[in-house]
Amino acid sequence: MCTGAPIGAQKSRPYPGAVTEPIRLEPVREHAPSQRRLWWELAIVLLLSLGASALWSVLQFLDVSTRATPIGEQQVALNPARSDRAWLDLSYQLTGIALDLVPVALVCWLLWRSRRPHLGALGIDATRPVRDTLSGAALVLVIGIPGLALYLAGRAMGLTVDVVPSPLDAQWFTVPVLLLSALRAGLTEEVIVIGYAFERLRRLGWGAGRLGAWPIIVAAAVLRGVYHLYQGVPALFGNFAMGVLFGWLYARTGRLVPLIVAHTLIDVAVFIGYPWAYGAFPQLFAR
Repeated sequence: MCTGAPIGAQKSRPYPGAVTEPIRLEPVREHAPSQRRLWWELAIVLLLSLGASALWSVLQFLDVSTRATPIGEQQVALNPARSDRAWLDLSYQLTGIALDLVPVALVCWLLWRSRRPHLGALGIDATRPVRDTLSGAALVLVIGIPGLALYLAGRAMGLTVDVVPSPLDAQWFTVPVLLLSALRAGLTEEVIVIGYAFERLRRLGWGAGRLGAWPIIVAAAVLRGVYHLYQGVPALFGNFAMGVLFGWLYARTGRLVPLIVAHTLIDVAVFIGYPWAYGAFPQLFAR
């Protein structure tokens, strides 16, 4: 029988070579990422989001522009149903919206600050909610009316595809999903193409020359135009102009919330107002 002291009462002895002094951890010093790392990060984020949309848009434009049918006689569906079963269609739509917002979450994670405002690097804070909302609403008139006129001109000249909207009464959830889709577009495009791209390109030295922020403004506007190219060349130029205006405003004010509000409201008008107008005045949108 063992007659020694209980195990818990025995004094522990270090094994040979063990460190008996407390370990002192040095504080981790985070160094600023290199320019090479920032370029890779920018490329990855864009290819996970709107850069990929731009590539698909170019391919779609090549498809519709090389067919025997003129581009003005072709159609593209706006927010089409994903299934003939309501519950599955709703599941598809909500899943698509959630997954499209993942790159936005990634950008917020990359640029999150420990101090308030946490998303100040993106130009997002809650200090002026009313003023930002009103500024965004005012932008809708500046962008929306010329944008509609450009689309109608493109349809009349046969340069723009016929954008066919989904009927508003297709399902009980159609309008709420369209509102969420508008918010998704506003968040995705403005947070990534304006807020994130501007911050990273500035870190890469693009805004330090004699031209100021204009190289960033033009680059972001080109990207915005290209991922709308699938609708036709007028959509490319119209969205490029919108991108120049939004980029100039952001460079001037440093505030992203008005742009998100404006973009969301414009898409609400397109997704909900356009189907009504398309059905009420079909001759206006016909070629």
